Amino acid sequence: MAPFRRWLPSRDSLRENRWLRWIGPRLFDPHLWHARRRAIALGMAVGVFFGLLIPVAQIPFSAGAAVILRANVPAAVASTLVTNPFTFGPIYYAAWWVGSALLGESTPPPGNPSAPDTSVAAVGFWASLQDSIAGVGQPLMLGLVLFATVTGLATYLMVSIGWRLAVMRRRRRRSGLAKRAR
Repeated sequence: MAPFRRWLPSRDSLRENRWLRWIGPRLFDPHLWHARRRAIALGMAVGVFFGLLIPVAQIPFSAGAAVILRANVPAAVASTLVTNPFTFGPIYYAAWWVGSALLGESTPPPGNPSAPDTSVAAVGFWASLQDSIAGVGQPLMLGLVLFATVTGLATYLMVSIGWRLAVMRRRRRRSGLAKRAR
């Protein structure tokens, strides 16, 4: 966790954040900032969940959920970066694709069929954009909910198992060194 601290927000910057003021002093409970296996795993799972589920205000939602669930706040905040300008497009396209496959839709539905001419010139750019977004909305939301849930659970399990394996490896190494020293 130490190498990543320079990229994480400080306690003071979080205290001054207008979106996090509602949490109040609970945000600064020392247990929410210590590196423990369960807290880190849960924090990362919460951050990945909100990072995939919602496109804006991921950090305040993940920090709030981390406080409520008593998870590690820095881990929750940092793991929201699973979606960033480089991964946003592919993740959302894959979520739409999975959602449309689950709903039985192969392509986004066409624009409003009652309109006499659905070309961009006749309907206008904004109306065409609104029709396109409405056509992919349900499959996209289904895919995002599925991705966020499955990836959040997998993150919790992988971090917990990885942490436990690392602790066991350190214990074996220490016991091996202690036996050699005798």
